[in-house]
Amino acid sequence: MEFLSEYASFLAKTLTLVVAIVVVLVAIAATRGRGRRGSGQLQVQKLNDFYKDLRERLEQSVLSKDQLKATRKAEAKAAKQDKKAPASKPRVFVLDFDGDIKASATDNLRHEVTALLSMAKAEDEVVLRLESGGGMVHSYGLASSQLVRIRDAGIPLTVCVDKVAASGGYMMACIGQKILSAPFAILGSIGVVAQLPNVHRLLKKHEIDFEVLTAGEYKRTLTVFGENTDKGREKFQEDLETTHELFKGFVARYRPQLDIDAIATGEIWLGMAAQERLLVDELKTSDQYLAERAAEAELFHLHFAQKKSLQERVGLAASMAADRFVLTWLSRLNQQRFW
Repeated sequence: MEFLSEYASFLAKTLTLVVAIVVVLVAIAATRGRGRRGSGQLQVQKLNDFYKDLRERLEQSVLSKDQLKATRKAEAKAAKQDKKAPASKPRVFVLDFDGDIKASATDNLRHEVTALLSMAKAEDEVVLRLESGGGMVHSYGLASSQLVRIRDAGIPLTVCVDKVAASGGYMMACIGQKILSAPFAILGSIGVVAQLPNVHRLLKKHEIDFEVLTAGEYKRTLTVFGENTDKGREKFQEDLETTHELFKGFVARYRPQLDIDAIATGEIWLGMAAQERLLVDELKTSDQYLAERAAEAELFHLHFAQKKSLQERVGLAASMAADRFVLTWLSRLNQQRFW
């Protein structure tokens, strides 16, 4: 018993020391992180090298030694000729936008656009691989404005949608001079929605008062806790209609070929049906398009990586673990429908 008591005391002291060290390290990281907040680095990858590496790895597995030797010899000869008479190839700058409800990827997009505009020319091209189901109007308005900068600079913009570009996502997509879509990608949802619960009757039942004080007739139209009025509902609906008209006008400006009243109903369409309604120009995945362009142009993938503090990295890891857990169970529940 004496041994166990001493061992438990030793463990307690060790644990206390470890916790103290972790606390000190977190505090130091927090102090240093505050000075670096907002910093980041632009990462550039030449996609031609990526595609070349894929091909070479496959050739090494498939071709015989003689065939592989002949292939490498022909490639070396072609490369030597290119050096003697270098041809100026157009450049394609590839960006990614994976949108959430707040369009958080805009923080990186704005820096990526600023970087490419510093050297891109009219004969170059920007390809945006876009995936977003939409979200907050003002957030996606800012994201769209970043793409307008590219178009206003006279640089061709191609938007590729492999899965979804709906609502705010399509607000961004419509800015491209060319929109490519996978056959079963989801597009459209040109509409505006707002919803919120109201627990006023529940509070009233339990004799709980909730006061809402405003200065300005329409400072607050609908509330969660207060009693909503018909006048407030009418004003809220009016604001939604105004936003919808602005959304329609924005899309019509960049896609004048659309019958805007026919497609701005809030409906969504799969890629094939979207092409019939002129929401997209061509059915093609981003992989196919970029592989084709790599044969005739230099492709550069741009990604602005934000530096994160220790607390942010720990929080992000925890959030990703929770997301994976939820998505795994949702996937299993969805699969059961087809068993």
